[in-house]
Amino acid sequence: MVDKVTSQFAPQRAAAIAKFARHDGRWGRIRGNWATLLLPIGSDDAIDFTRLADEIDRLVAASVDGIYSNGTAGEFHNQTEAEFDAIQDLLARRCSAAGIPFVIGACQADARLSLDRVRRAAAFRPEGIQVILPDWWPVTAEEATDFLMMAAGAADPVPLILYNPPHAKRVFTPSELAGILERVPQVVGVKLADGNVEWYAEARRMLDRWGVYVPGHHLASGVSQGVAVGAFSNVACLNPAGAQRWTSLMSTDLDAARDIETRLRTFLDAHIAPFGRDHGYSNAALDKLLAAVGNWADIGTRLRRPYRWIDPEIATRLRLAAHAAIPEIMAPD
Repeated sequence: MVDKVTSQFAPQRAAAIAKFARHDGRWGRIRGNWATLLLPIGSDDAIDFTRLADEIDRLVAASVDGIYSNGTAGEFHNQTEAEFDAIQDLLARRCSAAGIPFVIGACQADARLSLDRVRRAAAFRPEGIQVILPDWWPVTAEEATDFLMMAAGAADPVPLILYNPPHAKRVFTPSELAGILERVPQVVGVKLADGNVEWYAEARRMLDRWGVYVPGHHLASGVSQGVAVGAFSNVACLNPAGAQRWTSLMSTDLDAARDIETRLRTFLDAHIAPFGRDHGYSNAALDKLLAAVGNWADIGTRLRRPYRWIDPEIATRLRLAAHAAIPEIMAPD
């Protein structure tokens, strides 16, 4: 966990908030609280597009800063190319009609399939396209740069966001990332796991020119450290309207937002993380559990086979604990 901001860092607080609030950075409108699109899966293992459309409408009604598709929680790794196209078409039509920014995840472990997804995603003119690095064999920094250059060509003129999660075959340090990203101007941001105070110090030095997106439940710490401009957020899985309120609070009362984060982390560590750490459930299963706890849309906890999902009755039992721990986030809009 990131240490509390020290008194020595206090003079940088205004600059930290200013970076977080900027709309004129290279990352443009890709800032703040971005809600992930979770796939409602039926008992026949098919995507329920009627429920998916309703989910998008509820996210729009929550006035989130943006919506993104096909992250880990969106099960990009377990859908056909036709399904990929149908999901992006639905997202683009619903968001464009509502005037809300959207980002398409064109993630695929296979480099060629990923580039194909990037080309098709660019046709929807999203705010940005998120990509992962080829993942069957760990890439070198040179190979990562080459792939991002190819992705930039496929996406042109849509900007890219690199998703470099902790479970990637190759996780780059902030210094390594800076060396890669500076050679691919079309990459405007990077989504990654944060670290300790030393990690944040390196990120401030090396990644200031890019939008940095930290885990959603770490966002107040990331903002206070002068690094984060937003999150593709697991907190929005829990309650998109509550996550938006919490994100807005960071621009006016960062100390209060950090207090909420402390209680949020405690709740997640005690009630959600053990399902992954002790029982082997995937991150997508945990995010769908959060959505079931929040109960803001008819998504369900079911994943596509062969991945296991968590009994939805558990969400009912956790709901009271969530309301007690983080009422600011759980309160209805």
